[in-house]
Amino acid sequence: MSFIFCLNASGQEVGLVTLNQLYDRVDHGRDTIYVINFWATWCVPCVKELQNFERLSNVYKNKNLKVLLISLDFKSKLNESVLPFVKRNKMKNEVFMLNEPDPQIYINRIDSSWSGALPATLMVKNKKRKFFEKGFTYSELLNEYKNFK
Repeated sequence: MSFIFCLNASGQEVGLVTLNQLYDRVDHGRDTIYVINFWATWCVPCVKELQNFERLSNVYKNKNLKVLLISLDFKSKLNESVLPFVKRNKMKNEVFMLNEPDPQIYINRIDSSWSGALPATLMVKNKKRKFFEKGFTYSELLNEYKNFK
């Protein structure tokens, strides 16, 4: 049984999630493409590209697509930085903070090629995975999504 702790940002919740909880959710969404973006409020390229993930999920809201935004901000910044950022930017996708104690362990579990740099994105459907250690324009993100299907 998974438990995800959530705090509300004026209608938008920000949950704490472990990798096991995240992977459990992805494993149960067999016909869904998950686009999982790892970002932080202090990461300028991350903040710049977030609108592209919002747009992708809005355009394909009737498809089997789920965008999950995983903040790598320190948990201590949840109330001070993350919740206000989510509220101010009127984010519609699900937002979580990664609840893992050791960055090197979770980085390796997400993708062994990941240096830990942000932004980073993981696309998953069933056992198919593709990892990107880069920022996306909307057209690049759309192209990768369409090619991933």
